[in-house]
Amino acid sequence: MINLVRNEMLKIVRKKRILIVAGIIAVLVALFTYSQYREIERRLERFGDVDWRTTLQQQIIDTQNRITSSGISDEWKSELQLRIQQQQYYLDNNVNPMEPGAPSFARVFAEHSINLFLPLMIMVVAADIVSSERSAGTVKLLLTRPVKRWRILMSKYITLILSVSTIVVLFGVLSYLISGLIFGYQGWAAPVITGFNVEGNELNTNAVQMIPQWQYLLMEFSLVWFVALIVGTITFMLSVLIRNTPAGMGVMLAALISGAILSNMVSSWEQAKYLFMINLNLTGYLSGQAPPIEGMTLGFSLVVLAVWGLAALIVSFAVFIRQDIY
Repeated sequence: MINLVRNEMLKIVRKKRILIVAGIIAVLVALFTYSQYREIERRLERFGDVDWRTTLQQQIIDTQNRITSSGISDEWKSELQLRIQQQQYYLDNNVNPMEPGAPSFARVFAEHSINLFLPLMIMVVAADIVSSERSAGTVKLLLTRPVKRWRILMSKYITLILSVSTIVVLFGVLSYLISGLIFGYQGWAAPVITGFNVEGNELNTNAVQMIPQWQYLLMEFSLVWFVALIVGTITFMLSVLIRNTPAGMGVMLAALISGAILSNMVSSWEQAKYLFMINLNLTGYLSGQAPPIEGMTLGFSLVVLAVWGLAALIVSFAVFIRQDIY
């Protein structure tokens, strides 16, 4: 098995997929770092050199003004009201929600990337891990060896796990190193508030606790890794089922984009909570975002994603073991 995994890892390295993904992540991190830097400059021009409390108070006032304006849907108003309650809680407890530094940037960037950007990067690596060998005919050479089919597929899946883990680590490291050039590398021990629960239009703070940012980042990136693994596993299944790699990538891309759109539109469609793409935003439960559908919890989303991942893995092995290779 070790030799099989080593062979699969060499294939990934030769294709330079992980290097390409690392380059894309680096470029996006640099762009978002510059964007946030410009936002800070704009804020300084508008309010001057004020402390974070004054800035947060002004943000609350601006959000309140947006709520009173016409043309805003009731759902968006509820979201803005929850944001105001969270910001006020930070003020009341004297906690800066945007402590300057690379750790804060990495935390926020991960929250915004878990739904679409990071799954797309995983898809780049996982989409052709089986289908490319079928279309090229090299899988026939593998099957001529005195090795059972399930061991061949297992080696590919272990390779996928290693690749996913590498991408998540690169994601965190590049976010930290590049943003730190502008914002500095301090802030690991900064307090972060987590445990907000959204009940209807109200924010429940009974389970709220304050933890150091390094601990929050550890929990957050654990959830990011889990989401990346599930997306990789489902893409792995498509690579087994669909011989044409672009077609498999198209199916997964459509699912991810539709999930990003549906997350903002399915509040009244309760059955949608069983779709894997609606449950990808696990970090939203840590930061206190309202779930796409009322009643969804972190535990529920973890179970739904785990079931999807397990089902995809079972289908992958069942099909690969029994299908005719031609």
